[in-house]
Amino acid sequence: MSDIDKILHHCLYFTANSLARAISRMAEEAFRPTGLSPSHAFLMMLVNDTPGIGQKALCDQLHLAPSTVTRFIDTLVYRGYLERRSEGKTSRVYATTAGAELQEPIAEAWKGLHERYAEILGRAAGDDLTARIDAASEKLNQT
Repeated sequence: MSDIDKILHHCLYFTANSLARAISRMAEEAFRPTGLSPSHAFLMMLVNDTPGIGQKALCDQLHLAPSTVTRFIDTLVYRGYLERRSEGKTSRVYATTAGAELQEPIAEAWKGLHERYAEILGRAAGDDLTARIDAASEKLNQT
């Protein structure tokens, strides 16, 4: 192994980005039947699970910037899956009937993604890796 290979394969930045690209390709393929990107699908799952959720809560749950969440919501409103309702100074997000009907296909896509990477990594190893990455992300985001 060359020195540059050693550097790259022992660098969290490089390896995390490589992993992100690989899992993103898998996720895009898994969620393709829903007609949504994986990020849009996870936002829809949160809205379907928590009707009337606010944008700040969506940002916190998805670890995304407010501008990104606004853009996602705008897209899903335009496509007829979400609606915004003003409640005083607060804007709440709700699924439309069409959005609620996506819940099952989204759940199937998520299950398919999980099964695919579990098949490659092993279920226990995949679940352990997910937990460890989540814990590391929480720690790094606290700084």
